[in-house]
Amino acid sequence: MSSEFEWIERQDDLDKLVRHLKKYDELPLDTEADNMYHYRNRICLFQLRAGQETFLIDALAGLDFTGFVRLLEGKLLIMHGSDFDLRLMADHHGFQPARLFDTMLGAQLLGLSKIGLGGLTEHYLGIEMPKGHQKSDWSRRPLPEKMLLYAAEDVLYLLEIRARMESELRTKGRVEWLRQRCSWQIEAARAGFGDRDENAWRLPGANRLGPRGLAVLHELWHWRERSAEKADLPPFKIINNQFLMDIARAIDRDPKGDWRKIVPARLFSRHRRALEKAVKQGLALDPATLPRRTGEPRTRHPFTAEELERQEALREERDRRAEELGIDPSLIANRAQLAILSRESVDADDLLLPWQADLLKEVLTER
Repeated sequence: MSSEFEWIERQDDLDKLVRHLKKYDELPLDTEADNMYHYRNRICLFQLRAGQETFLIDALAGLDFTGFVRLLEGKLLIMHGSDFDLRLMADHHGFQPARLFDTMLGAQLLGLSKIGLGGLTEHYLGIEMPKGHQKSDWSRRPLPEKMLLYAAEDVLYLLEIRARMESELRTKGRVEWLRQRCSWQIEAARAGFGDRDENAWRLPGANRLGPRGLAVLHELWHWRERSAEKADLPPFKIINNQFLMDIARAIDRDPKGDWRKIVPARLFSRHRRALEKAVKQGLALDPATLPRRTGEPRTRHPFTAEELERQEALREERDRRAEELGIDPSLIANRAQLAILSRESVDADDLLLPWQADLLKEVLTER
């Protein structure tokens, strides 16, 4: 196989490609974004394989992608780790694909130890893929040749991997499992990434902060968002979540303590005035004025002995079936799902995919 490609940055070339792609039923697809370098995510590049040809399409060239996107919606898309790509395309193009074969999801269902694209290429084809551009700035123009070749290789082997993987899945009776997982992935991605709500500042672990720590975190987070948007940088490149939480925790413990030592000297020197102002505003803020989560709060009652017994039975059955199948137990049901199934009168089919519920049916029918 050759990693040669056709670069497309003109509307007439894209329109010609759309006409060319109509004869293909299945298309390997990938995208590259600039989320590591800019405040708002953008698609920078589409990579596409059709037959023996690879196409790299400049998504920043100001082209009309309506016809291209609508055509892709009617094809079987072969992708690897498609969640981010599908959500990004849904946000920017209202993308709603009908069919998907995700090789990463397939690798999980086969219990493969290496589920990355490079691992699968080596496993099925004995080919070692180059590394080094996963975190590159894809918004650069012009893109260096080595980055373009790297992008082309992301779709170069997907058809062959898919063929071999599907054969293996069929032998193990798991083709339908993958179809269900891919359908779920498509549905989950339709909403895109969603807009940040007024509680987006509540970082992981914030629920364990007291009122004062929450108020400081609120001010720190909003300062960081304003700074990131102004600088057109992802927020973590201003200051990461861990430092914001560490400052909030320190002030929670002692509002008069020296929280400044928590932030590395170089980072603190860069943002000293802004950090001190945000902390001061947080300390002056009435915690009662902070946005509250919407919806009815759920009272968490301790598990009853019967519920604990049911949860343990479900866990044991899940682990037993996972060991038999050679897959990770969480693929059948994760910890949160087991807890819900053990203590609430819910239909397992509303919580699990059919193949997952079928594996646990013996215990589920005893509820």
